[in-house]
Amino acid sequence: MPAAGIQLSDSAVQKILALCPDEGDKGLRVKVVGGGCSGLSYKMDLDQKRDGDRVFERDGARVIVDRKSFLYLNGTELDYSDDLMHAGFNLRNPNVKRSCGCGASFGV
Repeated sequence: MPAAGIQLSDSAVQKILALCPDEGDKGLRVKVVGGGCSGLSYKMDLDQKRDGDRVFERDGARVIVDRKSFLYLNGTELDYSDDLMHAGFNLRNPNVKRSCGCGASFGV
């Protein structure tokens, strides 16, 4: 069974720290929004913690998730890759039951 909360890989920690060096409560906000061919998709941006948010921290790197999104993201591992074919954050979400062919949206 996956761990509760959001887990961060070493490379995700390094990238978040590079994006938000010593900026107080700022972190990477991960949100689940409606849309895409499978019904839901991820949205990420740099943001401050708000009332009701859950914050997951490792080695100073913060991931911020609102209550509704947490229902879909609990148990997810956030990773970062930077290779020839793809650069960016990747979410390994055990709650996903189906995804579209392009991988940009999912359903639970």
